[in-house]
Parts: sequence; structure tokens; C-alpha cells
Amino acid sequence: MKIIAIKRTIKVVLASALLVSVASCKLNEDQYVYSSIFKDNFYKTASDAEAAISAAYGPLGDMYGGPAAVLASDLSADQMYPRVVVSRNTLTLFTYDTNFTGQRTAGRQGESPYQIWLSCYDGIEKANWAIRGVPSASMDAARKQQIIGEAYFLRAFYHWTATKNFGNVIVKTAPSDNVQLAALPKSPMAVVYKQIYQDLDSAIAKLPVHTAGLPKGRPSKEAALALYAKAALYNSDWGTAVAKAEAVLSNSFLMLMPNVLDVYDASKEDIARVENIFAFESESTTSVTGSQSASSQQLTGLYGPPASNGPAYGVTTYGSCFVYQKFFDSFDPKDKRRNLLDTTYIDKKGNVVPQASITPVTKKGVLVKKYRDPVSISGYTPNVPIFRVADLYLIAAEAEARLNGATSKAYQYINRVRQRAGLDDLTEGLGKDAFVDAVIQERSWELFCEGDRWYDLTRTDKFLTVIPLAVNEIYPVRQPQARNKYFPIPLDELNANRSLEQNDPWK
Repeated sequence: MKIIAIKRTIKVVLASALLVSVASCKLNEDQYVYSSIFKDNFYKTASDAEAAISAAYGPLGDMYGGPAAVLASDLSADQMYPRVVVSRNTLTLFTYDTNFTGQRTAGRQGESPYQIWLSCYDGIEKANWAIRGVPSASMDAARKQQIIGEAYFLRAFYHWTATKNFGNVIVKTAPSDNVQLAALPKSPMAVVYKQIYQDLDSAIAKLPVHTAGLPKGRPSKEAALALYAKAALYNSDWGTAVAKAEAVLSNSFLMLMPNVLDVYDASKEDIARVENIFAFESESTTSVTGSQSASSQQLTGLYGPPASNGPAYGVTTYGSCFVYQKFFDSFDPKDKRRNLLDTTYIDKKGNVVPQASITPVTKKGVLVKKYRDPVSISGYTPNVPIFRVADLYLIAAEAEARLNGATSKAYQYINRVRQRAGLDDLTEGLGKDAFVDAVIQERSWELFCEGDRWYDLTRTDKFLTVIPLAVNEIYPVRQPQARNKYFPIPLDELNANRSLEQNDPWK
């Protein structure tokens, strides 16, 4: 499906001088990155500026279309599991090595944390060129400022994605026009978050307010505030998380959709933008430009029933990923979000296929319905939510409780999400820790299979106790180690960049 407002095919001068490609060349320190000569003379017109920012969006397609940005988290966590195929289960069993060799040799790099690293620094590099070059372009002043704001947002997003996956990472704020800037050391997470905050301050000042007229796939001021709130939550900066989340929720256009099922209805993607603050945007009629082929394993194909028997899920499905029965059973039967899971499906002949026949490898396979796209003619992934209003309510609830205890305001935030799901309000009188645990659980029910859960478990250090309980007959033993809190820096990157060091637990 076509990524909206992201045009991947641009002038070749913008396709080079990436951090990963420069580093991979293993240049001597006195060598010069000659592609920068052409880039510095490129930013002259409005079309040049648009091409530059479009290039900076491209790596989102590699991460979410791959879709490593979702699967690296979800295959590691306690909600869903993969059918046993070559190397896909290395994340589930925590058997990956420092170069994710199994996934790469099996052709699954697009699903692996290695792809996240590559995409993040590809995106950071392209955002850096836009931030440096676009100010000199001759074009409409308002659009120029908006493009620069988008570049700052993307640079913050890529740095945040890198740090939540790899811990201490490289902070890069200048394009690679010399080898010294292409091969930098890691920075402590405090420095990474400081840069994220600075970039988001710049983005907020330049981006438009979120309205119905916002171009598809482009961030608004509220998208930058949402990223700010979630980054602050991950940074244990509770006051900032509450303030930024509340700033998002003050936008009168944004709201929870009355019916949670509509958030994932492919025919209601435009309407759903009242809740989807920022998403990986797609169309249902054409294939993704540039980053994927027709054989790519997409979310619709992964989560649907096997052998294309369920046309309501998408044009082609493979039956490759399922939800643990234990997770399905954790839902209150009256929780409307449970309807986003299936224990049966209707095949092409109209027959109801029972749960025991959903997959030949287990009698307890549960299907995910969040990524169905029955109107697609291509079989590619539909929109993938990145920041939703429901997420912001839960961020505000958790951060408020961590800051001030289980206040009435904290209850108000979590109950907005529960009420939409058809649940009773959360039990009154909970202590701080019990309330926070309730929010983390609510996040699991609300955001399942959206690439979020693993990071909730690692940022709260719950993964070592929760994951061993998420087992079934296919994966009877799952035993993460402390080092699995962050993925290892890919070995190829260490070999290419002599200034880069491996994460301590992985040395």
C-alpha cells in the first residue's frame, strides 16, 4: 500500500552519505565524503526541500512496512507468538546473537532489531541534511518552517526508537560530510533524551495544530507533544510526561473514537485520525514504493488465518502469528477490545473454522484482527498506529500516579479508556504501586500487537518475571536474561565504526 506523502524516489544525491553506508566503507580518517559536495548545493527550490523531507520519511517504511518496528517488540513480549519458522522465533526464545545472523540469513532482516538500527540512522542522517539544507531554499516561508519542524520531529523519533531498543546510542545532529561525523561513539541515555527534548521543542514551535486538514502521514504539533510525553515516560520524567500528555488532550479535535473497533477498520482510516495522532499511513490500492516487494511479510499476512482462507483479513494471509490463549483469557468477556481477537473465522466457502483448526501447530491459536484489510488488492499492511489518544490518556494516568499517587485525576484518565472498552471504572482506593500496575495492564489490553508491550516490560523491569509465564505447548520454556533488556549493537556496525562499543551485557 502506498505510503502517504512519502515519496521514496528522489535525486540520487540524497540517497548517499548515510551513517551506515559511510561507516560500512571503513574509510580512513583523512578521506572526505564527496557526496556532501552535491548535497550542499542541492537545497535551492521548494521541490528540493520537499524531496529532502520525503527522503527522511522513507526509513519509516523500512521499519513499519518490514515490519521490525512492530515485531521486534511483539515477538519478544507476552501477547503473541510466531509459528515456528526459520529464525522468526529467535526473538521469542531470546536466542539471537550480536548480529541477528539467523534472521538475516533467513531473509528476515526487515523483521529484526538490526533493521531498526539501520532505519534509525538512515532517517537521522536524512533529517540532518534537511535541517541543515532546507533553510537556504527559496520557497514559501510557512511551508519551509513546517518542513524543518517535520525534520526535527523525525530526528527525535528516530533517536527515541534507537534508544528504547539499544539503550545508550549515538546522538547525531550533523550530516556526515566527513568521516569524523560518520563514526561517532555512543552517548549516555540522559544525553540522548536531552537531544530528543531539544528537537521536539523545535518541532512543536514549527508544526501545525492537528486538524482534519492535516496531510496524511505528516506530524502535527500534537504528534510532537505525544512523542514528548511518551519519551518523558520512558525517561522517568513524570512531570514532563503529564504536562505534554495533557497538552495533547487539550486539542478539541482529538478524541477517543466511540467504538474501539472503528480505530482498526480499514474503511474508516480517515475518520480514525481523530484518535490516531500519528501513524504509519497507507492506502489499500497500491503497493509500497521502494521498500517492499510483493513477497514481503506484512502484518495483514502474518496475523490472518493460513492459506488465504480468510478473505476478510486480506488478499493474502499466511497464519504466521497468533495470540497466546492466556492473553486472550485475561480480557473481561465484556471488554470490547477482545473483539479485536478471533478464536474462529469464516473461510472462503462461508464455513466457520473452529479454534482447534486455525493452525496445525496448536489447538489454541488466537487470531489478531487489528490489521485486517479486506478491501486491499495488494495484501500490504494497513495503517499502523504509532501515537493514539488512548495511549496519551494512559501515559497521563501512569505519570500522574508516579508523581502524586493515585489521584482523582489519574483515575479519570485511565477510566476514560476503560469506559470506551465497556468496562467498569477501576477500583477506588488503590495504592500508588497497585494503580501503576493497573495502568501497565490496561496498556497491554489497549495497545496489544502495536509494537508497544516489550518496552513497557523492559522500562519497568517486569520482563524477567512476566515472560517466563507467557508460554504454551509450542514455546513451553521462555527464559530471558538481564542482557535482553536492550538488543545488542549489530556486530557489523561495531566492525565499521571503531568509536562504537557494544552494550556491556553483550560484550
